[in-house]
Amino acid sequence: MTNLSRACACMLLVLSAVPATAFAQEASDDGITISGNATVVSDYRFRGFSQSNEEAAIQGGFSIGHDSGLYVGTWGSSIGFANGTEIDVFAGYAKEVAPGLTADIGATLYLYPGTSNTSVIEPYFAVSGDLGPASIKTGIAWAPGGQDSLGDASGVYLYTDAGVAVPNTPFTLKGHVGYAKSDSFLGGADGDVVDYSVGVEASWKALTGSIAYVNTDAPKALGFKEAVGADGAVIFTLGVSF
Repeated sequence: MTNLSRACACMLLVLSAVPATAFAQEASDDGITISGNATVVSDYRFRGFSQSNEEAAIQGGFSIGHDSGLYVGTWGSSIGFANGTEIDVFAGYAKEVAPGLTADIGATLYLYPGTSNTSVIEPYFAVSGDLGPASIKTGIAWAPGGQDSLGDASGVYLYTDAGVAVPNTPFTLKGHVGYAKSDSFLGGADGDVVDYSVGVEASWKALTGSIAYVNTDAPKALGFKEAVGADGAVIFTLGVSF
């Protein structure tokens, strides 16, 4: 991956929410839930852009939640820039606000150990629930300007995720569409980038595997889309929850 692609990848992290990872839950008598996850992916993509030079990455994390709705956790991945490691720390509050409808508000701090002036903090808000046979989640993530790593630049990311379980099977059909708007150039006109994915996930006991097609509308001119790892690709994942 070129220096240009690394710069774009860093900026995409500004517009990313906490990675979508399935966590197992272990409840205790005091209302505290501890969950964890470890995953191998064929290519670590944020908003359709590769963060691992289009190579495999190892990921994992854990979270602690309370019956009140408060939660805190951390998540990490190998990456193809900075010093090769990304660590995310997140905290928030999630609560059912109406029957079948949950609201989630919080913030994520993105860290790159061994590098300076690269951390980014990003508040987020999302709502999730069921619509017929589909589970829907839609949200917004905002990276305010004035941070050392961003200068005056800021960004916003809007997204919707959907999943439909196939009856009497371990399979779930999944789809995602997102829209990033930034003051800085991200590879689209005026800093606009749309990403999308479609795929299928299968679960068995603590194991989860998935396959998905991921792409963006980043421009193809002069090979830019391929240079920044934003071209279409089929991504495989295999994870375990504990």
